[in-house]
Amino acid sequence: MRNGQGHRGKHFKEECRNRDGGKAQTFRRGRALAFLEKLMVTRSTLQRQLNDPDFEAIKLVVSGELKATEAIMEEFINVFQLHELPPEENSSEVEKEINSESNNGSDES
Repeated sequence: MRNGQGHRGKHFKEECRNRDGGKAQTFRRGRALAFLEKLMVTRSTLQRQLNDPDFEAIKLVVSGELKATEAIMEEFINVFQLHELPPEENSSEVEKEINSESNNGSDES
């Protein structure tokens, strides 16, 4: 190793960075969006449970989980700078997920 650059040096790293065209960043953003959608499904499930009389006995717990999930979502959006998302983009995916959940008869807790 010379000058702490290793075998291939600084130019190789720049070449690799230019070659992928930012695909890694796009991949990570996609994963962040997928996780945000999962949080949105969880929030929708908790909101349904909050309004369901069957969950009356644990309404305070469900309410706390809902508030915590919303706080996590807000922090996640801020940390990963996902502010520029149009609301329609996520709402259609969330609706699909919710519909598939209700068709399968499963509920997230």
